[in-house]
Amino acid sequence: MTTTVVRESRGTTDVRLPGAWGLGVRRGALELRQFFRQRDQVVFTFAFPVVFLFLFASIFSDDVEGAGVTASQLYVPAMMAAGIMSTSFQSLGVSIAIERDEKVLRRLRGTPMPPAAYFLGKIWLVLVTGLLETAILLLVGTTLYDVGLPSDAGRWFGLAWVFVLGMTACALLGIAISSVPKSGKSASSVVVLPFLVLQFISGVYISIGTIPDWMLNIGALFPLKWMCQGLRGVFLPESAQVLEQAGGWEFGRVALVLGAWCAGGLLLCLLTFRWKNRRDG
Repeated sequence: MTTTVVRESRGTTDVRLPGAWGLGVRRGALELRQFFRQRDQVVFTFAFPVVFLFLFASIFSDDVEGAGVTASQLYVPAMMAAGIMSTSFQSLGVSIAIERDEKVLRRLRGTPMPPAAYFLGKIWLVLVTGLLETAILLLVGTTLYDVGLPSDAGRWFGLAWVFVLGMTACALLGIAISSVPKSGKSASSVVVLPFLVLQFISGVYISIGTIPDWMLNIGALFPLKWMCQGLRGVFLPESAQVLEQAGGWEFGRVALVLGAWCAGGLLLCLLTFRWKNRRDG
């Protein structure tokens, strides 16, 4: 990290301007303050997956034959994965598109602030909200639906790397898709539709065993399906592996696909991200 030093014309005192990391931390604090000041957004963000978990777990609560788990227990890790994607992909895709449309990005680009500081601020926002969302769903799942906490260090580590890789991949995809909407008003429709479709074909709302193979194959091209599978492997017993499309947790493949999406998402961001709308030139 390069630190800029400004020397006063009189005296010997040096004024050290903060670098990209320091500005990114301050930008992250600003993003968090702005987020938590919008109470309706806070309530919707954290309550949406919890409400859907309660609805689906209440409707489908029977034991799953041969798996040693209940249907409601299957929904907990799936909703955690959806919550992670909601606070990263959906949140960034919509908010950045709106900021671009309102020329916030254009004004920031004209300041001395390093571009990296803006993205670091978004990362802090996504990380904090994602951790809170996951903690809330984990609390609900362990309290109401008898989902056990990871029983050993290996599973805790599994939770950590699935969370980090999934959050990173979805955040990068959110930044990339933010360039697709033509205006801030259309951002929600453009971003929410693919996210909603992915939830249905990735095993969030519907059991893997009842989804046609061709839909599962499409869902397997994106991170959400693998996040769901990885988190099920962390929280569910080994007997539940029979419910997966391949009959196992496939942690190696989960890591490979999520890692590939991190690299691919970064490339998409570098190729597509813009600081101003197309109509602005």
